[in-house]
Amino acid sequence: MATDPVCGMYVDPRTATLTLVRENRTYYFCAASCRESFARPEAQRARLARQLLVAWPLAVFVAILTYGTPFSGWPYVALVAAGVVQVSAGRPFYRGTWDAIRGLIGNMDLLIAVATTAAFAYSAAVVLLPGRLPPAVYFDASSLILALILTGNYLEQRTRSRSDAVIRALRELLPTDAIRVTVGREERVSLDLISVGETLRVRPHERIPADGRVVAGRSWTDEAILTGESGPIPKGPGDAVVGGARNGDGLLDLQVTAVGPDAFVGTVARLVSDAEASRMPLRRTADRIAAWFAPAVLGLAVVAAVGWGVFGRAPLGISVLVFVTVAITACPCAFGIATPAAIAVGAGRAAEAGVLFRGEETIDRLAHVDWLITDKTGTLTQGRPSVARVLARPGTSSDQVLAIATSVSRGSDHPLSLATVTYATSSPAAPLVVRELRVIPGAGVAADWGARPVFFGRLRGREGEPDRWASDALQEADRRGESVSFVELDGAPVGALTYSDRIAPGVREAAARLQAMGLTLELATGDRPGAARSAAEAAGIDLVRAGIDPEGKQKLVAQRRSEGHVVAFVGDGVNDAPALAAADVGIAIGAGTDVAREAGGVLLLRTDFSGVPAAVTVARATVRKVRQNLAWALGYNAVLLPIAAGALVPVLGFGVYSVLPLLGAVAMAFSSTSVVTNSLSLGRLSLGPTRGALTPGSTL
Repeated sequence: MATDPVCGMYVDPRTATLTLVRENRTYYFCAASCRESFARPEAQRARLARQLLVAWPLAVFVAILTYGTPFSGWPYVALVAAGVVQVSAGRPFYRGTWDAIRGLIGNMDLLIAVATTAAFAYSAAVVLLPGRLPPAVYFDASSLILALILTGNYLEQRTRSRSDAVIRALRELLPTDAIRVTVGREERVSLDLISVGETLRVRPHERIPADGRVVAGRSWTDEAILTGESGPIPKGPGDAVVGGARNGDGLLDLQVTAVGPDAFVGTVARLVSDAEASRMPLRRTADRIAAWFAPAVLGLAVVAAVGWGVFGRAPLGISVLVFVTVAITACPCAFGIATPAAIAVGAGRAAEAGVLFRGEETIDRLAHVDWLITDKTGTLTQGRPSVARVLARPGTSSDQVLAIATSVSRGSDHPLSLATVTYATSSPAAPLVVRELRVIPGAGVAADWGARPVFFGRLRGREGEPDRWASDALQEADRRGESVSFVELDGAPVGALTYSDRIAPGVREAAARLQAMGLTLELATGDRPGAARSAAEAAGIDLVRAGIDPEGKQKLVAQRRSEGHVVAFVGDGVNDAPALAAADVGIAIGAGTDVAREAGGVLLLRTDFSGVPAAVTVARATVRKVRQNLAWALGYNAVLLPIAAGALVPVLGFGVYSVLPLLGAVAMAFSSTSVVTNSLSLGRLSLGPTRGALTPGSTL
């Protein structure tokens, strides 16, 4: 099943002929006008504006002729003027009708084209075949209806344009060309010609054209697009850089690691588009309604027109107006765009705060989360731990302990390993030559030092009597609220390093916001109880699970879900991948250049826990808007379709149809525009304090 991303009507991918591929995703359309609107929204708005310049003056002129009757031959003049409106303003609706017939689907264009053609054709027959039909013409109805609907479409196009602002802002960060270096020769080429593995040269103060890794040169970059904070970040050989960032004062050569839709900017754009096309349970209901709505309305229009003509003895002209009014008043677009309009704006608002939604139903599931489990290191803490103490077992020197820890740590990008390597730069301890580095998720890093096995990480259980020295070291680190990693040589602990890591700014406030929203927070970490309790107290979290490995976190998520909770897990997307995948919603924090990781349903581009309440706020507000939009669509059609079919005739008589067709056109345009306008209010949603929010037109 698929829906048109513009009007929301149901489209069968198996028979659809109108498609468009964007960001490696295929979109399906019910009409050529919808595809044009999606592919070239600015051109579509300009075309609508030109059509309105023709439609409105002629429609008003026809109305003056109809109600002013300035001369006896006015019906012929009205026929010509209304004919011009029918052909020019009605062209896109006729194209849409042909697309609907060819694709065996119902769409809004079908209703509009049939209704206005019926009114125009009947009136033309009255003028051209005098005396054979009741002498009443409705050129004003057909012309004004088309003008009103075009106006509604134009306004809807303008309101929709804001939902693409974030994607445009991201794409504008990339330059249009780059300097490619081949065998010492430079050539400036279009960005479209760049491939992974090539070497690019970035001059001072230029934007970095693609994701890559520095191979030569030293500089700094401003990566506000990635970190949310504007400031110099040193870059040298081996460091990763992200496309769209601005280079500092130095010259950099980088090897391209990702381009186009696989690069950071392209991935963000794709994720926002995926979120817009995601399918909530509420949307599936709306899709089913929209799929049969147009045929059902045409059936109702025929039944109402024939019924009033046969049983109500209405004149033929009135029966035609009954048919026209029912077809014009109906608004399947309100059903079709109720969900995608809200998702588009909600996803855009979230992206401005560095929050990306991935996959189907993620927004809907996050809106219902009531239990949130979070990792500690790099999630609640700053993720920049520092070595507090180096402990050596009697008989082993602290230099040897640090040398083993540093040598093994070079094989891991875990925050504690990085802190160890950084600390060792100011130590005289010389690193060892190790081989066969093996990362053990949730435990540590192992290697071979000559013929002797070495290990650096969590204390591993041993048979026999517990190691008294290691136990004392653990207890002391626990008392101090420090994390601890042990150094093993030949399978026995010979030393340890302890670390301190402060709670990140804003974490306590973000946790309080989540709790105020009704969520229960629980900290789950592989760290020692003392360090876990210290972090939990600083963050204002009461429930703590310490000393659990990745499998234990996954089991904790499963346990909370079995208790009937809707669970979200917040982690770094590496060791926490099993728990992220097991949760109803996985939230990968600090996604950075690895934004495409599969583990998280929600990606936070910044290492900023305040993005979590922002994501929940957007999800809940988006679902609320969807419900409001669907309630409006149901209420609108439930109330106005009976009126269009003649519910007021027993009270007001058939004279009510002198105004109902025009009022129906106004109401239909107002209905679909109201749904979009209501969704656009999400763009003003307050998300609380978030660092470095990306806004349209922002610069680095």
